[in-house]
Order: sequence, then structure tokens, then C-alpha cells
Amino acid sequence: MCLAVPGKVVCVQAGENAVVDTLGVRRDVSLRLVPAARAGDYVLVHTGFAIQVIEPDQAEETLQLLRDLSDFLGEHAPEAPAPTGFGA
Repeated sequence: MCLAVPGKVVCVQAGENAVVDTLGVRRDVSLRLVPAARAGDYVLVHTGFAIQVIEPDQAEETLQLLRDLSDFLGEHAPEAPAPTGFGA
């Protein structure tokens, strides 16, 4: 199974690279597969490559689902186990 995450192109750098923001995390991404992508566009990112330009409403819907999932997991996270091993 593959997972691609939407991100907003912050800036296109020299060559075929861009800085993409996903939920406040910025990463360098290759635009080789979507050379028409421009700053302000939303793209799907998979393993460091933008693989498709998507509509803003589609990106926002997916990003909201990721926020909701993060909130849910934060509220329902199991307690961390007690440390074991050296010095425990």
C-alpha cells in the first residue's frame, strides 16, 4: 500500500525541486513528475516526489482528516511502558 500526502508548494527552487508544506512541516520535494506545479499549488507527495497536482478543496479535506486522526490518536494513546534495560 502506498501513501501520498497533500502539501502546498511554498516555492519552486532552481531546477526541478520545490519546498512543500504539509501541516507546518516543510520538505524539499522533486517536481520531476509534475513540472507544471507552481508556488501555491497543492500536490500529492510520495517518497520525496510530487506525483500529482490536486485541487485545494481535495487537499484541505485530506489534511483535515489527518488533523482529526492526530487528535484522536493523541487522546487515545496508550501509556508509555516503564523504561527497562541498563540503569533501570
